[in-house]
Amino acid sequence: MAPNKPRNIPTDSDLSQAKYIEDKELGSLTSTEGTTVSAPLPFTDAATKKLLRKLDFHLIPFLALLYLLCYLDRTNVGNARLVNLEKDLKMKGLDYNISLAIFFPFYVAAEIPSNMMLKRTRPSIWFTLIMVCWGLIMLCMGFVDNFSGLLACRAFLGIAEGGLFPGVSYFITMWYRRTECGLRMALFFSAATLAGAFGGLLARAISQMSGIGGRPGWSWIFILEGLMTLFIGSFSYWLINDYPATAKFLTSEERTEVQRRMAEDDGLSDDFHLKYVIQAFQDWKIWANMFITIGLFTPLYSISLFLPTIINELGYTANATQLMTVPVYVVACFCTICGSLASDKVGQRGPFLMGFAMLAITGFLMLISSGKPHIQYTGTFLAASGIFPTVPLIGTWNSNNIGGSLKRGVGIAMQVGFGNFGGAVAGFVYLAQDQPRFIKGHAILIALLSMSLSLSTFMTYYYRRENSRRDAILRGRNMTLGDYSCDMKWEEREKGDDATFFRYTV
Repeated sequence: MAPNKPRNIPTDSDLSQAKYIEDKELGSLTSTEGTTVSAPLPFTDAATKKLLRKLDFHLIPFLALLYLLCYLDRTNVGNARLVNLEKDLKMKGLDYNISLAIFFPFYVAAEIPSNMMLKRTRPSIWFTLIMVCWGLIMLCMGFVDNFSGLLACRAFLGIAEGGLFPGVSYFITMWYRRTECGLRMALFFSAATLAGAFGGLLARAISQMSGIGGRPGWSWIFILEGLMTLFIGSFSYWLINDYPATAKFLTSEERTEVQRRMAEDDGLSDDFHLKYVIQAFQDWKIWANMFITIGLFTPLYSISLFLPTIINELGYTANATQLMTVPVYVVACFCTICGSLASDKVGQRGPFLMGFAMLAITGFLMLISSGKPHIQYTGTFLAASGIFPTVPLIGTWNSNNIGGSLKRGVGIAMQVGFGNFGGAVAGFVYLAQDQPRFIKGHAILIALLSMSLSLSTFMTYYYRRENSRRDAILRGRNMTLGDYSCDMKWEEREKGDDATFFRYTV
């Protein structure tokens, strides 16, 4: 009997590289029988636009609804304050500010572990779990009868909500190319501005239920909004699509195309390994973005939590104040979507971020320089219209410029987490002793926005210079980005955004 011919047994490294190339080119490997499986051709422009519209329709609306409920439940305490929350819970001095601030340390602590759990489990499971948890906590908040109970609920609410914003920011990068994420992030985050508008209208209506069931109006705000979250959360598991490879609403050709587009856009490691977590913590660029973010999130939360109070101090009644917050948020929503849409079209983030920061500074300067109600009310429009668009812009800018799946997930959580410390600061920006003008609070926010503006200017310059340096290296080798093969990308796949084929979004 003739001996068997020796076979070349591939090593683990060979198999890993083959898997990588197969993932990146989706089937363009030569099989063991010697037949070549050709890679599928990219979609035409028209087919790609149709595919993106399909992704948008099935992904973004429900994600936006989740964040609307999340932001509504987080900030409705500002509306509840106008209907005797402090009086009924016997709060005094800085008690209200403390109840706002206690939310954020727990919120921040939950963000990085949450994004790692999202990577480890599945979005449909993780998002549903945290949503049901915060809905139950919000429901419980409606039954507190003292200040300590309110603090406990706000702390647990921070833990439950902490994973949604960084999680969805990370989730969007799994479906869309870097140049397409800005608009989707804006559509998702615009739910925060809608929550502000909707929250004012809803609080105005619910507060009329005061006395029903022996509960005050502020209690019913928490109870009904908590029940609404639980209702949506009860079927969210079946509405959230996990990954392109398993999306049931896509055809097999569309799933392949989404994966091909993502592979072409990145080409870096998708492994779950501790070294990528360490890379994220050692990357100074992420830390720079973290400081930009805290300079933006502090004004964001200050406006969200105190806008009813600011307008109320202009001399309007509580009911009028609830309604007068609505137009401010509607205009901010429009600016948020238009700003990110233009940013995607141009392919740049930094210049838009700087422009909106300057608009917000102008709004706060109007608030600080004039005591006339109509000028101050106009200032709230400019402040909100400048602040809200910066949030999806800085989120997209940071995620666009982090290479590698796990490093990006951790980097997003670091950025959002550190930025949300601004929420704790925001709780003490506008103090009762500074009423009615809140000059000190406005000055603090102008200083923070100026810091973010300066850092954004520097990072824009750095990214532009670094891209030029890497282009010069390629020219010295008589190469272009299109000359990189899968093998060449494989050699640098663990370098993340330090890979020579990676280009930063300016």
